[in-house]
Amino acid sequence: MTLTMLIFAIVLLIRVPIAIVLGIAGLVLLFVSGNGDMLINSPQRLFSSLESYSLLAIPLFMLAGEIMNTGGITSRLVNFAQKFVGHFRGGLAYVNIVANTFLASIIGSAAAQIAMMTKIMVPAMEKEGYKREFGAATTAAAGMLGPIIPPSMLFIIYGATAGTSIGDMFLAGIIPGILLSLSFIILVAYLGYKQSFPSKPKASWGERGKSLFKIIPALLVPGILIWGIVTGVFTPTESAGIACVIALVVGLFIYRELDFKKLPGIMVNTAISTSIVTLLIAMANIFGWAMTFERVPQAIAEWMTTISDNPFVFLILVNVLFLMLGMLVEGIALIIILTPIFVPILPAFNIDPIQFGVIICLNVVIGILTPPVGSGLFLATSLGKVSIESFVKAVLPFVLVSIIVLLLVTFIPEITMWIPSLSK
Repeated sequence: MTLTMLIFAIVLLIRVPIAIVLGIAGLVLLFVSGNGDMLINSPQRLFSSLESYSLLAIPLFMLAGEIMNTGGITSRLVNFAQKFVGHFRGGLAYVNIVANTFLASIIGSAAAQIAMMTKIMVPAMEKEGYKREFGAATTAAAGMLGPIIPPSMLFIIYGATAGTSIGDMFLAGIIPGILLSLSFIILVAYLGYKQSFPSKPKASWGERGKSLFKIIPALLVPGILIWGIVTGVFTPTESAGIACVIALVVGLFIYRELDFKKLPGIMVNTAISTSIVTLLIAMANIFGWAMTFERVPQAIAEWMTTISDNPFVFLILVNVLFLMLGMLVEGIALIIILTPIFVPILPAFNIDPIQFGVIICLNVVIGILTPPVGSGLFLATSLGKVSIESFVKAVLPFVLVSIIVLLLVTFIPEITMWIPSLSK
């Protein structure tokens, strides 16, 4: 096991993609632990780890997001937010957060949102007088909303791994997502007052009404999805297909910015994004499979249960563990590897797996902004053209606020469980 972890650390430090790192570590662990005969079953294990009906929702939601973005949704959301909150001090920062909140209800991926909105908002904020690193930090922090506000790719992966209801996970993420968005708005209000951020002229109510009317078709996607899941009309996986249909109708016939010539490019982008995620899931499964032969999950579970039988102490330890590992390992890999370790021991602490899922997903999205391997950090700094040092300094307040929200979700179960309880 020690040799495997050493190889894992070395290969990770030389910046080999995390999916390949997990695959190499898993195969090495099988070999050095005397289970070399299992190597012949590894290819079959790769494919079987992806044979889940729930995982079908991932490419479908990615496709829906690509269609909505190409169909003009992003520009309309930004315009809507600008009309309603752009006149406040620090208006463009509010616009950034509000637009990302709406976008999160359509895309469900932090990386996609950060990449998309950094290109739009960072130059616009710099032009209005904001520091470029603050624009990049605000955009990256607001991109964290993508995996929390449903539909969420992380919730789908957790639900499939833990065997819990993905529909309940979606519902459980609504209040934490809104709470996270509001906390960012409060932070921007404080920073705007302290640093005298610029503001823009107030839009008329007529202009606001027009911008609201223009985004109503886009809001059909999250509205219909939540309604269908709550009422049981369709499953979360089926809702992903319905989201694609609605996105096509809106883009082709309502906004009319989407045409059939753009569909091949949309399909290619979706295929590339999906392949990255599925390769990571498959390789992480190989690594987790190898760890079970060494009884690593059981050892970790036994160790944590011996420390305390208090559920709050247990959750604090989980938060610390995920925050630390989130600085080093990709979030999806963490969920796939560690979920099977912790879910079986949750009944001993009387913790609902739905609440636990939201907690670890919040930990994971915080990890995307933390060095040394945070994917959101590198996306925002490369696309926003700012140094990592200045970005980390600017994003630190957003990370601290996110940790406060994480603690609230950890110690107040009603924040996550109230809405799911209404559907039962």
